[in-house]
Amino acid sequence: MKTIITSTTESIPGMKVSKILGIVRGNTVRSRNIGRDIGAAFKNLVGGEIRSYTEMLTQAREEAFNRMINDAISLKADAVINVRFMTSNVMNGAAEMLAYGTAVKLSK
Repeated sequence: MKTIITSTTESIPGMKVSKILGIVRGNTVRSRNIGRDIGAAFKNLVGGEIRSYTEMLTQAREEAFNRMINDAISLKADAVINVRFMTSNVMNGAAEMLAYGTAVKLSK
């Protein structure tokens, strides 16, 4: 499988962007569940990290990121620059995680 370089910057050190292939993105929508909500309500009383939500968001970011990379691979990109993440509420209790960036070809 091809390795895609990713960066939150607009360039890759030592490389030149030779061609912009376009915007690539990946997303996922995740919803809370009653078990997580009960644990979160308790944590809200005593304070501290809500690990079940942290894990859910970490998994959502990874899934969105991997889908963005697959989009870049389909364009035969060498790298994705200016990578960003965004979240938005889709409905009460469900949120979208979006990863996006610019797919590029590189040269030295």
